[in-house]
Amino acid sequence: MRALSELVFHNTYSELPSDFGTRVTPQPLSDPCLVSVNPQVCALLELDPAEAQTDYFVDLFTGNDELAGFDPIAMKYTGHQFGQYNPALGDGRGLLMGEVLTSQGKKWDIHLKGSGMTPYSRQGDGRAVLRSSIREYLASAAMHGLGIRTTHALAVLSSATPVYREKVERGATLIRVAESHLRFGHFEYLFYTEKHGELKLLADYLIQHHFPDLLTAEHMPAPAQPDRYAAMFHRIVSLTAEMIADWQSVGFAHGVMNTDNMSVLGLTFDYGPYSFLDDYQPGFICNHSDYSGRYAFNQQPSIALWNLSALGYALSPLIEKELIDEALNTYQPQLQQHYSIQMRNKLGLQEQLPQDSQLFSDMFTLLANQAADYTLFFRTLSEIPHDEIAQSANRFESFFGCTQALSAWLAQYADRLEAEPRDDTQRLAAMKAANPKFILRNYLAQQAIDAAEQGDFTMIERLMSVLAAPFEEHPDDAHLADVPPQWGKELEISCSS
Repeated sequence: MRALSELVFHNTYSELPSDFGTRVTPQPLSDPCLVSVNPQVCALLELDPAEAQTDYFVDLFTGNDELAGFDPIAMKYTGHQFGQYNPALGDGRGLLMGEVLTSQGKKWDIHLKGSGMTPYSRQGDGRAVLRSSIREYLASAAMHGLGIRTTHALAVLSSATPVYREKVERGATLIRVAESHLRFGHFEYLFYTEKHGELKLLADYLIQHHFPDLLTAEHMPAPAQPDRYAAMFHRIVSLTAEMIADWQSVGFAHGVMNTDNMSVLGLTFDYGPYSFLDDYQPGFICNHSDYSGRYAFNQQPSIALWNLSALGYALSPLIEKELIDEALNTYQPQLQQHYSIQMRNKLGLQEQLPQDSQLFSDMFTLLANQAADYTLFFRTLSEIPHDEIAQSANRFESFFGCTQALSAWLAQYADRLEAEPRDDTQRLAAMKAANPKFILRNYLAQQAIDAAEQGDFTMIERLMSVLAAPFEEHPDDAHLADVPPQWGKELEISCSS
């Protein structure tokens, strides 16, 4: 483990031409303090977690001190927001501080969120509030614990700086860590401003640093395609399809799937008004500002394809249209295949039988009609031996409407398990490894925020503990997996969060 002063930097993005961003100095926050640090992310950076407890760490990431290796830059990009192209986007409250190079040659972006105004702030103050910083900090830990590709958050820092939203809130900084912060919108910016030379340069940069295997012919998509840019787009399509399938399988709704919030590495990016499903509602809208339901839970697969099409159009100076279409046509099959694997794992099914489609269809209809708790349904199912399943409807009563309808499906499911080769012990263990006991419910995040705003960070630490290992039992915190109170299901979250 290293001290901050011992980190090795290789700032490749800031070496790109000035069209790619603007150098900006972070604006200090007053009277800053550490809220929480994630030791798992410290390990990624090979950073000693004890460093986070120092005044230097706090001052460094709140704009009150400097580190020689940092080269802060606000990245320029554009994108489609709710379907409309917006040319005025970019890092409006964030800065790419530098890129840490580990002893294994792994490169990690260190990015500040809430570091003050930049040329892309669009009349904003460039600040983040404690509330939204905690939400992203917890969400990135939750997704990583679930095994879903995501950006990470090293730490949350608070301050006495007032920030004005719907009310006066505490200014904060989130330290985000990611393999890359390149977005679909980076390529859209260069395409719509007709900077085609820079577009090619950025594509080459992405391939060199993140898809180097595509530089060799044997890794081209089948049939063998010598065009590395087409291969790059194929890779982005595949990574995006897998990410969306993972979202749908765990009941995660992002809320703002604008193209500027889409990672070219298939990382879950820019957590704002997100939510994990409580009651199963296919058309669930987590963003209070999404009046049309464009980004509803069941729309996420199609919106991701729309976004990929927008990216493909932006790459058209580099890739022939037929090859763009060919890559886009692989999205739906890859999404369905990955989602099918995830859902079969959740039900403990190894064999593929013709009746399985009906089993799944009936299950989703039942969950929707009864407004059943999505996570608790699968976790409870993971705890019931085969010979008890058909008569186990009473075990679902706390979060199910009509258990009579459930009984019929449980009998159907019990019959289906007769065709499975695994014994109960193996099946139940596999199901528990696929169905989390804990998710980051909105009301839990809100309780952590409310306490943190009063200076109490213990709820954050308790949540971080269970979210890091959401498939384990955690008997001392088992109540964090309970059915949420009604008020907890009705919280309104907007983009301003």
